[in-house]
Amino acid sequence: MLTVRFDKLGLTPGQLFLDAGAGFGRHAYEAARLGARVVALDWAADEVVATRNTFAAMALSGEIPSDRFVACLRGDATRLPFADATFDRVVTSEVLEHIDSDTAAMAELHRVLKPGGILAATVPTWLPEKINWMLSDEYHAPKSPGGHVRIYSATELKAKLRTAGFDIVDQHHAHALHSPYWWLKCAVGPSNNDHRAVAAYRRFLEWDIINQPRGMKVVEKVLSPVLGKSYVVYARSRADVAATVGASR
Repeated sequence: MLTVRFDKLGLTPGQLFLDAGAGFGRHAYEAARLGARVVALDWAADEVVATRNTFAAMALSGEIPSDRFVACLRGDATRLPFADATFDRVVTSEVLEHIDSDTAAMAELHRVLKPGGILAATVPTWLPEKINWMLSDEYHAPKSPGGHVRIYSATELKAKLRTAGFDIVDQHHAHALHSPYWWLKCAVGPSNNDHRAVAAYRRFLEWDIINQPRGMKVVEKVLSPVLGKSYVVYARSRADVAATVGASR
């Protein structure tokens, strides 16, 4: 299940792609399938291992050439272990809301992206996220260690990206059908995965993801602008800011 639309990202074969906060690698795998050379980074050691193993399996099965997997490593988004202007495209999906110093992370994402390169950043949409916070303190920090530390408005996210040196080029919402699932989870307790209503809705989402019925695609398209759980922004790195950042390091 992808949150970023790769046609809007403008990824082309041979480009160097960074998935910053890759989790279990869903966007990294798609980038590799589309011909990019992929670097995946995450703070969670178990997810790094799982993503690395999946890339190895994809290469062994012939799904992707082995040279499309460049690296999978553990790292901090606020202190990226890469040189200036390394990557052609960068994705950071559902990551910034977990980071106390989100502006430092955005500055780092700008630093490692080539001038004119495109970043896709996704965060939880304000309204669905606000409902989650109201329903359960266990959903977010500080009660949930490593949980969400802020609720972004679209205005705040775009303003912070502009300050970091990006020009906003596109935006959309995604995953409207997932918002009710998280409201259910928060209502009964985020860790109560065995609740009958939560389990039933999860089975529905799994069916939808696997089968992708046309009718549900229409529902998703209609509801996403209002109820989409994720807000996605595409932003281009400004060359003038990149030169300033590079000179200051």
